[in-house]
Amino acid sequence: MGTSRTGAAGAASRISVSRTGRSAPAPRTGRKTPLSVVQPKSLPLNEILLGDCIANLEKLPPESVDVVFADPPYNLQLEQALTRPDQSLVDAVDDDWDKFASFADYDAFTRAWLSAVRRVMKKNATLWVIGSYHNIFRVGAALQDLDFWILNDIVWRKANPMPNFKGRRFTNAHETMIWASRGADSKGYTFHYDALKAGNEDVQMRSDWFIPICTGDERLKDENGRKVHPTQKPEALLARVLLSSSNPGDVVLDPFFGSGTTGAVAKLLGRNFIGLERDPTYAKAARKRIDAVVPLDDASVSAPPEKRTEVRVPFLSLIEGGYVKAGETLVDERRRHKAVVRADGTLALGPIVGSIHKIGALTQGFPSCNGWTFWNVERDGKLISIDEFRTKVRAEMAA
Repeated sequence: MGTSRTGAAGAASRISVSRTGRSAPAPRTGRKTPLSVVQPKSLPLNEILLGDCIANLEKLPPESVDVVFADPPYNLQLEQALTRPDQSLVDAVDDDWDKFASFADYDAFTRAWLSAVRRVMKKNATLWVIGSYHNIFRVGAALQDLDFWILNDIVWRKANPMPNFKGRRFTNAHETMIWASRGADSKGYTFHYDALKAGNEDVQMRSDWFIPICTGDERLKDENGRKVHPTQKPEALLARVLLSSSNPGDVVLDPFFGSGTTGAVAKLLGRNFIGLERDPTYAKAARKRIDAVVPLDDASVSAPPEKRTEVRVPFLSLIEGGYVKAGETLVDERRRHKAVVRADGTLALGPIVGSIHKIGALTQGFPSCNGWTFWNVERDGKLISIDEFRTKVRAEMAA
């Protein structure tokens, strides 16, 4: 496999490999453009830096990016061309950038780029790495060796995976993403739990994502109708990544930029990006793609405030504000359970006295309960959640 990287003797010096971090001559652009090979004196926002990813990472200021999405070489170790049962050729990943001489060679490269990425991550930044069974376990071990802290592994379950043509293995229907913080002490990382839950029918977002692979008009093609990049990721996947772990205005780094999906989605969602790419063909296609993106308006991309960051409102404030009266009865939405409001902001369930949460749990026989969403008051024959009154009190406190 080592010789397959270079082809004929001397060819290695002429190949601009896109994703491996190996040295290669910088492409000649002839002019200063956003496809920049110039040493950046400041953070090169919304630019694609051509050249070796590790060398370009070393040019970036330390602790300067908010989130990283990395789609490194998979090291598929293909030994021969893949064919379908009708003997037609499968357009598989057989590019030079995905070929390494050995696992040790791949591991050394992985540790090098992860170390360089960790240096430019802010203390509360997070990193996403995507891969297949060929490489993701080796990447995960390197992450832990370098003191990253793994938060989740996400299974991207493909709605339309490529079948296993030889019928000798299970169909490879998923890829794995590792989501990690810079270290075990990185507690202030961004995660929009409430927004994800609201967009998921008010159910917690799970760690298995069912998203189609990139097809149709989204797939970049060259003038001959061939794929520009063999492993182009779907924009829906990157959108969920960025919506969950970044904010408008954040800086998103992609050290293996490829066809520019990260940059396109970042621009759409009001984030800044920095792309690192070695192959000028990929970079040119990515730049054209990103330039055509029209960003969404602020109202469409700003995350709602997380409930855990909102001002705490005691139930007593609702009594003091006249929204609920002492002696009034609270009921659940089906009117099966009742409790009486006391003047001190507690509830009475017969002889038992406790908070809206404790009494809500006891009346149902549950270990816990969110009393704000469980209890209601009756007004003009209609039930109103006490959470609506809490929202009004919050607004008064903020005024």
